[in-house]
Amino acid sequence: MKEADPTTAGDFCRRLTAQDIDTLQEVFNEIRVKVWRQQPPEFFDEAILEADGTMVETTGECQGGMDINHKGQWGYHPLMVSLANTGEPLYVVNRSGARPSHEGAAEYFNKSIGLCRRAGFKKITLRGDTDFTQTAYLDAWDDQGDVRFVFGIDAMSNLYEKAENLPERAWKRLRRRKKHTVKTTPRARPANVKEQIVKDREFKNIRLMAEYVAEFEYSPTLCKTTYRVVVVWKDLEVTPGQKKLFDDSKCFFYITNDWQSPAEAIVFDANDRCNQENLIGQHKSGVRSLTAPVDNLLSNWAYMVMASLAWSLKAWSALLLMRDGPLERKTPHRKADAVADGLRDFSQRDDQHAGADCSRRSSDCGSSSVVEPLARRVVSIARSIGFAATPLARQIRSRGQDAPVHHHVSPRKFSLMQTRTT
Repeated sequence: MKEADPTTAGDFCRRLTAQDIDTLQEVFNEIRVKVWRQQPPEFFDEAILEADGTMVETTGECQGGMDINHKGQWGYHPLMVSLANTGEPLYVVNRSGARPSHEGAAEYFNKSIGLCRRAGFKKITLRGDTDFTQTAYLDAWDDQGDVRFVFGIDAMSNLYEKAENLPERAWKRLRRRKKHTVKTTPRARPANVKEQIVKDREFKNIRLMAEYVAEFEYSPTLCKTTYRVVVVWKDLEVTPGQKKLFDDSKCFFYITNDWQSPAEAIVFDANDRCNQENLIGQHKSGVRSLTAPVDNLLSNWAYMVMASLAWSLKAWSALLLMRDGPLERKTPHRKADAVADGLRDFSQRDDQHAGADCSRRSSDCGSSSVVEPLARRVVSIARSIGFAATPLARQIRSRGQDAPVHHHVSPRKFSLMQTRTT
């Protein structure tokens, strides 16, 4: 996705207020619910909501609302709340670069909970790292009955003391899940070049030797309810080069209101939240919605929200694809080829000079049975968004520019314009 020209983007984005941006996100979410409601019943078994903040750096010196964080990075610190099931960004909130990760997360978690309930999800799970535990809100979420949460919690001294006082029988070995099952002959693992360099130069090397899991009850200071804390104890070996220096250990704590799932499942559930980092990475370098091309905090927030719609459209396209037919029988790689070839054929359908090879490949991929219905549905979604956003767009266009926009014309371009007019 190509970034909009700063002049064009700034002219429009500067006209939106914070209320306008929230309204725009609600417009997108109304369409999102319509797409969700076309899914099979099992889609609504559980909604997994995740929140995280990320730093959007900028080299500008005059962008309003930017600030410097504890790492010395200048820019903005937007918050994203997403649906892990589909990878959709439900809410994006721009904040100054010096604001903490969790700021505003509870409010937008609550908005997302309401959105998922309205769509028909039976259960809702909240996930986040240690910055998002927000113990002041845990009781309210737990009281709702259909909300489950799994948050990391800071490794405070009182939690370490509780873990160290657990009896030995409370601990059991944590067995990590296999990343994937090899269906053919396993390949030999290549030599670890990095580790060999660390040994040769006698750098400090920390290796994980074993992991153990246990649990205990805990009531945070701001909570009236007692919750379950699952702790992972990591045995570490510290060596300079090849000589063992000493053994070390480190604990990770997770707080949850889920008393039914095994402790290992809680750990794996919390670890799965890391995939949101990949989603945020795609928004930074893929659709480039998490960038700051305009001139202040609000206008950049508007830009982030509008650009993130591209990712939602991609997710909706995947949800709207037919579950039966020629695409269903293909491998994931061939599905991607089928959609790409089909879309290419669909776009060239009216071109009388389109090559026979393209037609043959698109026909082989079943473009007429897969891509054309998908294209019609996506067009319908786009029209729905446009219709729903029309009142807001008219209101925004009626406003004057809050900052002058200068259109620079080069001398050569100006002379060409004069020639054409004469």
